[in-house]
Amino acid sequence: MFNDKTAVITGGARGIGLATAELLVAGGARVLIADLDADAVAQAASALGNDTIAWSGDLTRDGAAEELVGTAAEAFGGQLDIVVNNAGYTLDAPVHKLSDADFQAMLDIHTIVPFRVLRAAAPLLREPAKAERAEGREVFRKVVNVASLAAYGNAGQANYSSAKSGVIGLTKTLAREWGGYKVNVNAVAFGVIDTRLTAPKSEDTKIDINGREVAVGIPEQAKAAMSAMIALGRPGTAAEAAGGIAFLCSPWSDYVTGQVLNVSGGIAFGMGA
Repeated sequence: MFNDKTAVITGGARGIGLATAELLVAGGARVLIADLDADAVAQAASALGNDTIAWSGDLTRDGAAEELVGTAAEAFGGQLDIVVNNAGYTLDAPVHKLSDADFQAMLDIHTIVPFRVLRAAAPLLREPAKAERAEGREVFRKVVNVASLAAYGNAGQANYSSAKSGVIGLTKTLAREWGGYKVNVNAVAFGVIDTRLTAPKSEDTKIDINGREVAVGIPEQAKAAMSAMIALGRPGTAAEAAGGIAFLCSPWSDYVTGQVLNVSGGIAFGMGA
């Protein structure tokens, strides 16, 4: 399905990002996976095979998005067919306990980074369409931004919810701007997916973000309560989540753009239910 296609996947060393890379590579794509953890992304790229490229760095750093896209352009001979903006984490707290820094951090990784990556990738995604149009051909390129049902509001996640709402606005705007260039721009909104971000909170679920120890995960009781609201009766797997992304990267979605695909098992909370 993805023969002769090239892709960039941020947050690609673990979880949903890695599962997405596995699907695209299995379908024949050449993939660059980006992640903050240099060791993890190098190991993942080696395991994926098919000349998968590893890029590591802090995507919130000025110039990082341009470096990432430049690496992909050099590796893929200027061809870029798919961009999946998946990188992210959470810093949960009720509004009255949220600091400015923690609110801004969520906007930076979940909204500003996708904007910068897509701005940097714009020439690779848009320019080829001009020649293709002159030849009477349609070649579809794909952007998939990872949102969340939290975008519609979720207690304790004002920063994350705001950032993911921004992702949806960015998605719908770019779908209009880039439709004439045959770039499909869509988002996926996940509910409860079994990853590090939804694991029961413990010492083992702490991650390092640029030297800061961040406790991710949710209390076990809260996860059980959320799982009880899922129509299919359980959280999704990373592979199931990746299936939604892969669909939006595939030729099957050529006439789908500006949409938010809920991949949630029918969870019954928020406006995304």
